[in-house]
Amino acid sequence: SSLRVNVVKSTGETELCFPQLFNTSCKKHTRPHMETMLMYIVLSSVSLLTVSLNLLVIISISHFRQLHTPTNLLLLSLAVADFLIGLFVIPIQILLTEPCWFLGDLVCVLFYFLPCFTLLASILNMVLISVDRYVAICDPLRYPITITQKRVQIFVLLCWIYAVFYSFMILYDNLKQPGRYNSCYGECVVNINGAVDMVLFFILPITAIIILYMRVFVVAVSQARAMRSHIAAVTLQRSVTVTAKKSELKAARTLGVLVAVFLMCYCPFYCVTLSGYDIMIGSSSTVFVLFLDYFNSCLNPVIYAFFYPWFKKSVKLIVTLEILQPNSCEANVL
Repeated sequence: SSLRVNVVKSTGETELCFPQLFNTSCKKHTRPHMETMLMYIVLSSVSLLTVSLNLLVIISISHFRQLHTPTNLLLLSLAVADFLIGLFVIPIQILLTEPCWFLGDLVCVLFYFLPCFTLLASILNMVLISVDRYVAICDPLRYPITITQKRVQIFVLLCWIYAVFYSFMILYDNLKQPGRYNSCYGECVVNINGAVDMVLFFILPITAIIILYMRVFVVAVSQARAMRSHIAAVTLQRSVTVTAKKSELKAARTLGVLVAVFLMCYCPFYCVTLSGYDIMIGSSSTVFVLFLDYFNSCLNPVIYAFFYPWFKKSVKLIVTLEILQPNSCEANVL
């Protein structure tokens, strides 16, 4: 089983990508001008928005010392992956919607390497976030000992190394002999083992995320009920504990929304690959399915803005340039 990814060729048009190579040139695929313009405008706008919003997240968490927590470090890693998707992957997608490929076989493979490792890094960061919330909610007493800043840094580094290594291995045949799967000149074809990709890239990470969050929500609901039933009988000291638990539950709910949106954006692409259909990069339907994948990177900071007060405060300080003031990193944004 293999996943064949290529720039689609039209069989109904006589115009060739390379007229001088009449027998071996691909036929040029054409689409209506309005459809092409709409596609470029939408993808360019999402790219700009994704870069801008995730840059705000990166600056916020990196600059303000109060936000240097293990959970926020995972959010920072996710924002970096989303930032790269907006900066490089979506513009690459715009290039791949062109009717013919003129940049050569090696560049073609490299163009698929970057989306592969950035999207995998996003998925792996989601898994790490789920583990973080699982320990915070289900084993809160051991959380400060188990989830330390140093351990999170190590796991984030391993996450990125694995994403690069996996992407290299799954594209190894294509890198060893670029263009080996092209049927004509002007085509950009990458062949991937679909079964391996489906299991390692999607099924295992998503299964882990769902199982962890099911457990988190069961525990969160029971804790919420316990707090409501005993809220009138708590002491001042206990009320502080209750407030802390509420904060953890809110964080779990926020990250649960994050994961739910992630699943809704990524599932259509893998439903198509499960059907065994050849993914033709360039066709309007496939551009839409891939657009959902990339749009998730734009939605994550929007979710932060709605659910995290610290993000709103940080953005205000960044936009008003107050972060340029001395000791601004010590500002209270919580």
